[in-house]
Amino acid sequence: MAASGLPFDDIRNLLPMMPEASDVCVGEVRARDRELTKPPGALGRMEEIVEHLAAWQGRSQPLILRPLTAVFVANHGVVAQGVSPYPQAVTRAMLENFAAGGAAINQICATFDIGLKVFELALDIPTKDITQDAAMDEAAAAATFAFGMEAIAGGTDLLALGEMGIGNTTIAAAIYFALYGGKASDWVGRGTGVDDAGLARKIAAVEKAVRLHGDHLKDPLEVMRRLGGREIAAIAGAIMAARMERIPVILDGYVVCAAAAILHALDPRAIDHCVAGHVSAEGAHADVLRRLGKTPLLDLGMRLGEGTGAALALGIVKAALACHRDMATFQQANVPGKAN
Repeated sequence: MAASGLPFDDIRNLLPMMPEASDVCVGEVRARDRELTKPPGALGRMEEIVEHLAAWQGRSQPLILRPLTAVFVANHGVVAQGVSPYPQAVTRAMLENFAAGGAAINQICATFDIGLKVFELALDIPTKDITQDAAMDEAAAAATFAFGMEAIAGGTDLLALGEMGIGNTTIAAAIYFALYGGKASDWVGRGTGVDDAGLARKIAAVEKAVRLHGDHLKDPLEVMRRLGGREIAAIAGAIMAARMERIPVILDGYVVCAAAAILHALDPRAIDHCVAGHVSAEGAHADVLRRLGKTPLLDLGMRLGEGTGAALALGIVKAALACHRDMATFQQANVPGKAN
C-alpha cells in the first residue's frame, strides 16, 4: 500500500514492527499440560486458550493479574437517517449508567474481578452523517486511533473490548459492506430493535454511504475514517497497542469486530493476538468471524454490546489459566500416568 504522507502513515508504519507469537512458550505450556492430572486434550479449547495466552504474552507461565474491559462510547451523525428507534441522548444516559454501576457490563466485570474503564469520545459532537460526508477527516481519525492506543496504559495483561453508541450497528454494517461486498442487506441487522421500516432505512443508509464513498474504499483506513465512528477508530488503536505490548485481546460482538476487520484488511496478521469472545445475534456476525478466522468461545444469543460477551469469555479464560496453573501433576498427586 502506497504511503500517503498523511497521518495514516504512522499507523501503517506499525505493521512491520508487530511482535510475533512465541512458539517456545507454547511448547513449554504443552509440556506442563502433559503432566497434569487429566487425559491429554480433555479440557478441549481451554488448553488452546492457555497456549494463546503464552504465545502472545511471551510467557511460559502466563499471568492474568490486571484484566481490563475497555468500553468506548461515541455518537454518530447517521442517526439523522432514522436508523435507530432511540435518540442519541441514550448514549450519554448509558455512559452515566456505566459510571453508576448499573449496566450489565458492570455486573459481569464485578463477578469475574475484571477492571472496567469507559472512554467517552466527544459525545456532544457526533461524527458526520456518512450518507452525506466522511465521518471524520484523516487527522481526526488518526488522533482517535492514537487515543485508543493510549487507553490501555497501566499494566493491563488481558484486554476485553466493548463499545456503546446509538447508531453504531449501522456504522459497522457499512464497514462490512465496504470490505466484503455482497448486498447491504447481508450486513444490516435490527440493532436496538428497529421495526421493518427502520430496517429499510438502515439498509438504505448503508447503501447510500458506501455508494457515496465508493471511490475511496480500497484503503481500509479510508473505510475507517469515512464510514466508521470514533469508537471504531479507538478500538482499532487499542487492538494495535495491545499487539505492540504483547497483550492478548478478547473481541466482543458485531461492532467491535468492525474495528478488527479494518486491521485484518490492512494486514491479516494484525489480529492474530485476538480471540472472539462470543458470536453475536446481531447482523451477520457469524459470517464476519468466519472471514476473520475466529471461532467464538461462547454462543449465548447475546447482542447487547458493552463488552459483555468479551467479559464473559474473559471469565472462561481465567478459569482455563487457573486449571493449567493450579492443577496437580501426576507426580504431585501420586496418580499413575499413562501406561507405556
